[in-house]
Amino acid sequence: MRTPALVHTHMQCIHHTLQSGHPIKSNVLHSSYGRSLLLSTIPVLILTLVILVLSNVMDFGQVAHAVLSTISVIVYFCCFVMGFGPIPNILCSEIFPTRVRGVCIAICALTFWIGDIIVTYTLPVMLNSIGLAGVFGIYAVVCIISLVFVFLKVPETKGMPLEVITEFFAVGARQPGRT
Repeated sequence: MRTPALVHTHMQCIHHTLQSGHPIKSNVLHSSYGRSLLLSTIPVLILTLVILVLSNVMDFGQVAHAVLSTISVIVYFCCFVMGFGPIPNILCSEIFPTRVRGVCIAICALTFWIGDIIVTYTLPVMLNSIGLAGVFGIYAVVCIISLVFVFLKVPETKGMPLEVITEFFAVGARQPGRT
């Protein structure tokens, strides 16, 4: 029998281990590949979450379930650390003007950590109410929404100097008819 608390604990251990070991590598990957890295890793996140949903809904036997779950979680976290993980730090450092960048990055970091706390504390409640497959299904839907958002709204900033990126976002933020 799978206990939700045990699964949650293992997932957080793997997440923190992978994320703490790769911040420099992921920043190098983002500066080299940019938006295309996100567009290639988010579908992998969706696929692994769908596999996790299916392996929890269908009866594959204990060994097959353990293998599918372990491989899916490891692949998910590796792709998350390469793609989505460093985005709050990288994108926030690019989009704000230099004069307010420090304060804005602090607000973004606070928002990121509040979101992390919300996910951490709501996961056990969601596990008890909708089960592991339901939680992974919700996360898959969120990843699908984020894929559409990245595809439609996040511009490519690879190879652009910071000043050009800041001006790019400043021009995009202005509404027609205003100065």
